[in-house]
Amino acid sequence: MGTDMSSLPMDNNAAAAAEDEAPFVPPRWRWARKHPTLIIGALLLILVAAIALAAPWIATHDPQDIDPLTRMQPPSAEHWLGTDALGRDVFSRAVWGGRVSLVVGISVAVVSTLLGVVLGLMAGFVRRVDGFIMRVMDGLMAIPGILLAIALMAVTRASLTTVVVAIIVPEVPRVVRLVRSLALTLREQLFVEAAHAVGTRLPVILVRHVLPNMVAPLVVQATFIAASAVLYEAALSFLGVGVPPVTPSWGNMMAEGRNFVAVAFHIILYPGLLLAATVLAINLLGDGLRDALDPRLARQL
Repeated sequence: MGTDMSSLPMDNNAAAAAEDEAPFVPPRWRWARKHPTLIIGALLLILVAAIALAAPWIATHDPQDIDPLTRMQPPSAEHWLGTDALGRDVFSRAVWGGRVSLVVGISVAVVSTLLGVVLGLMAGFVRRVDGFIMRVMDGLMAIPGILLAIALMAVTRASLTTVVVAIIVPEVPRVVRLVRSLALTLREQLFVEAAHAVGTRLPVILVRHVLPNMVAPLVVQATFIAASAVLYEAALSFLGVGVPPVTPSWGNMMAEGRNFVAVAFHIILYPGLLLAATVLAINLLGDGLRDALDPRLARQL
């Protein structure tokens, strides 16, 4: 009935031997296995970006070349993804269109984040302007972003710069509200109060003590803004108020091919797949960064 204590040393020895025989996994591989979403999103986004950047070398035709004799042809050896209603090569236009989406996504994410940080810090640390800034942001958020972007595009000339500005305006309030909430929390921390007590100037406190504690959520928010900007650009181009129709973009390609879906579905299929892959990659990257930069949240999930 008693416990056989003689077996315990043997079990300990067996466990130690098993640990010794286990293969050594480098720290970088352990980190990769812990954050697969981040790795998959980053690799997919790098692939899409490489295709877009290599467009001058991998495009088989000039994206603007019109050939009515080869209009709406299915994929073939000469036209890898077929041709559109004007006989233009879909593959060449798709790889060139990736540049528009990436430029819009990166530009909107960077500019929106910078403006949001400045306005959010002012609202969080300068009480005199807090009410004014937040009421303006509330007014912008009350208008649907896509409608505001369409209104701005309707009163200006269609160009890539106009598209970027039109998307930045509705995206800034999101960053401002995030930064202000973080600032209200951080300004009550002891290290910020200690910096005030020793006479440190406010700009120095913001740059040296506050901003470093906001990097993680801001990076994650920037990735989601980039994904939203790519979708906004495609929607605006699809509605005819985005980049000029002559510019190859995924939204323009789908808008031009929507009337020929029944006879040439490939015209909108491939740009749609590239758009979906890009947005998916950015969102996966954002989710992975959120888990990697906030281990407490990762454990909760």
